[in-house]
Amino acid sequence: MSVRLVVRALSELCITVGAVLVLFVGYVLYWSGVRADAAMDEQLDRLRDRWSTGAVATSPEPRRRPYAPGEPFAAMYVPRFGADWVKPVLEGTSPGTLAKGLGHYPRTARLGERGNFAVAGHRRTHGDPFKDFPRLRPGDAVVLSDGTTWYTYRVDRRPYRTRPTDTAVLDPVPAASGHRRPGRYLTLTTCDPEWGHSHRLIAWAHLDATAPVGAGKPDALRS
Repeated sequence: MSVRLVVRALSELCITVGAVLVLFVGYVLYWSGVRADAAMDEQLDRLRDRWSTGAVATSPEPRRRPYAPGEPFAAMYVPRFGADWVKPVLEGTSPGTLAKGLGHYPRTARLGERGNFAVAGHRRTHGDPFKDFPRLRPGDAVVLSDGTTWYTYRVDRRPYRTRPTDTAVLDPVPAASGHRRPGRYLTLTTCDPEWGHSHRLIAWAHLDATAPVGAGKPDALRS
């Protein structure tokens, strides 16, 4: 066999392998998104079923019980990400939990309470929940519901970029957020760059308003 034929055969093999790899990656990414969307919808359905049957206690005492690991306890709405954008919030940030929705950092404050309620989410893969994270702007609403109360937080500044080792972003009063005194804060975290994880993007918000679910959707979700 001549050298030319060997080179041609190897070239064709490389092209074939490359095409197969591209198709495989596309398949994996597409189906991971489909499966993640289905998993998040399932978690939202569980929440709605629980809320519709009155399974959520309305007295303050039960609310202080720990969130169950890996279980959904709230729904998050971010109008900046689209009118139909809604994701479940589950307890914990393990890979398995984040494959089903957003994850609450267990050692941070509870929803609506004094301190820093911190939530993580994938930027890409697993449904791309925080794909549009860099679009967040000061004043944007982040609305959550636990089945009894609407909590409307307002973003304080544009997303902040830092290293994964910078755990101070989860402090009760994160220094880089600009806040200097205790309050009721929300921290959102995701990976950066878009398809990497060398850094983190952080968004901070403060609790702006609360209202009972029975009063209807808050103004931030009506426009």
